[in-house]
Amino acid sequence: MSRELRVINNPTPTRPPRGPKPDWLKIKIGDPSNQNAVMKLIEGLNLHTVCQEARCPNIFECWTDRTATFMIGGDICTRHCGFCAVGKGEAGTLDPDEPRHVGEAVRHLNLAHSVITSVNRDDLPDGGAAHWAETIRQVRAMNPDCKIEVLIPDFNGDEAALNTVLDAAPDVLNHNTETIARLYRRVRPDADYQQTLTLLSRAAVRRDREGRGMLTKSGIMAGLGETFDEVVELMKDLRAAGCDIMTIGQYLQPHARRLPVERYVTPEEFTRWRDVGMELGFKHVESSPLTRSSYHARQQTEGAGPEESASHTLAS
Repeated sequence: MSRELRVINNPTPTRPPRGPKPDWLKIKIGDPSNQNAVMKLIEGLNLHTVCQEARCPNIFECWTDRTATFMIGGDICTRHCGFCAVGKGEAGTLDPDEPRHVGEAVRHLNLAHSVITSVNRDDLPDGGAAHWAETIRQVRAMNPDCKIEVLIPDFNGDEAALNTVLDAAPDVLNHNTETIARLYRRVRPDADYQQTLTLLSRAAVRRDREGRGMLTKSGIMAGLGETFDEVVELMKDLRAAGCDIMTIGQYLQPHARRLPVERYVTPEEFTRWRDVGMELGFKHVESSPLTRSSYHARQQTEGAGPEESASHTLAS
């Protein structure tokens, strides 16, 4: 894998877009009864969702479908990413009942595919890896037929922590790249681009060595100042790291204290990225303005099967 991206088109400074969002970013608000049912379940089990904490634009659609992405480890993150709406500061103690409660919520929602993420817990010696593993085990014990997708932090590059999570055998191992290497200092000041690629590569190598069926996955936000070709170079790095699934969506500023949107990427560009990604060998690429890591996660995983992959390749 390359250690440095080759910038094909040097971007020129741009002013954040003014005026209303384009039509393709308009959001549908669905049936509130199912949304309220999910809300009551989450609150009753003292859980958090990234849907709420990250102000996801798809929350209405997903909650109407009785789908939620659970966020473990609390609701305070120890890092200071420039794009994220999750609270920052000193994290509290881990809730020992949280893994069981996540398992119960998955069972109550009767999910076929569960997605779990977490805040960064750099205050913990293992970055929260043991808590992660216990959550996976509890979800699987209560829901043996449910696929488990985990969107994990980088554990500061600690391979032992990553192995603790892999030992619990998730079905999908996701770690988001978030943006291109050139923008890391501004977008992810506490993270490292190469470390992200190394994590994905380690997961893929272990998967292949042990003959697992686990899929690896990563995603980015567009509209933070990257060029089209820089995203293509990032795709090549992800494929070199053994990444199977990629997601690309439009960055939306959650509030005034976070990075502004540099531009709104057109649906046509998202389609081009998807086609390029399939040509590069990804098993599935979800690329659209409203795409998020966990948006249509079950369909993404199903799309990574051999038949779907072949059809995409022919279409591109």
